[in-house]
Amino acid sequence: MSGPNKQYDPVQVSALAPEAVDAAVAAALEAFAAASDLSELKDARLAHQGEKSPLALANREIGALPPSAKAEAGKRVGAARARVGQALAQRQSELEADRDARILAEETIDVTLPTPYRTLGARHPLSLMIERVQDIFTGMGWEIAEGPEIEAEWYNFDALNLAPDHPARQMQDTFFVDPPKAGLVLRTHTSPVQVRTLLQRDASGLRRELPVYVAVPGRVFRTDELDATHTPVFHQVEGLAVDRGLTMAHLKGTLDHLAAALFGEGTVTRLRPSYFPFTEPSAEMDFLCFACHGEATAAATCRTCGGTRWIEWGGCGMVNHAVLRAAGVDPQEYSGFAFGMGLERAIMLRHGVADMHDIVEGDVRFSAQFGMGL
Repeated sequence: MSGPNKQYDPVQVSALAPEAVDAAVAAALEAFAAASDLSELKDARLAHQGEKSPLALANREIGALPPSAKAEAGKRVGAARARVGQALAQRQSELEADRDARILAEETIDVTLPTPYRTLGARHPLSLMIERVQDIFTGMGWEIAEGPEIEAEWYNFDALNLAPDHPARQMQDTFFVDPPKAGLVLRTHTSPVQVRTLLQRDASGLRRELPVYVAVPGRVFRTDELDATHTPVFHQVEGLAVDRGLTMAHLKGTLDHLAAALFGEGTVTRLRPSYFPFTEPSAEMDFLCFACHGEATAAATCRTCGGTRWIEWGGCGMVNHAVLRAAGVDPQEYSGFAFGMGLERAIMLRHGVADMHDIVEGDVRFSAQFGMGL
């Protein structure tokens, strides 16, 4: 902005000269009329109504005039800006009408026509995974068992050799059902069904006969926070076999078959010594990476296993004698093995799902990727 012009002279304030103002108006009207769409009109508006446009600069120069000249200059510049604004509004209205008419012509849909297809539904991948696991075990001749999700503490803990002072029985791991003295919990694993199966009686009151080979898929509950890899409500499948002469070799063969059926031929497992109250000896089980087939040597060479060649899967072992005795089975005559693994983890590994939220939030777009079958 120039300094005060005490001796008002239009030559010294050229932006306020009538011919300059008229030229700015004419240029703006010509630019608006030449705009063929709303994008070009926006560019023209910025050029002729923006902060650096001729009329905006002229408007700022009014403040430098003496009081006797401000009124006349302000009226002239104000009228020019109003004319430009009206021309812009009119041209914008015309271009918007043209755009709407074009959209109606180009995107017209005849709603009376019959639809050529119907959108196919999709089942949740957890349901599909459970059915797949059931088919695998049924094909092996195993029985599929179920049990209650609200479970007695005795079945969930005591019968599985988890002592009253075991950390897993504390409130930070288990959902207890009110009142606490009722001795009811939301089951923390599907292992109680194994005990229920061994104690099962028929209508006449007779105990079921051994051997027993059961797989138990189901929902379990733990006080975990929902994040990318954990959820307080998840699904497991556990297996229990009780027969004469069962060994860790039978367990290993069963796990190898399950791994190959879920993750592809050639997938084998390995066992690492561990501890679980309900099995002895106990082991953590890993399976050979199905992406690199155990050939990766660094994290950069395989995103699935991170170059470790093996992927952690679950826990297993030979059934503890205390568990067999709690179920009324003579451990001197029978032996058994058991194992368990998470089904959400199997889905995340098998299909490259990176976030547990995708599995639990119920977005149909996620399920639609899996269709009606795995």
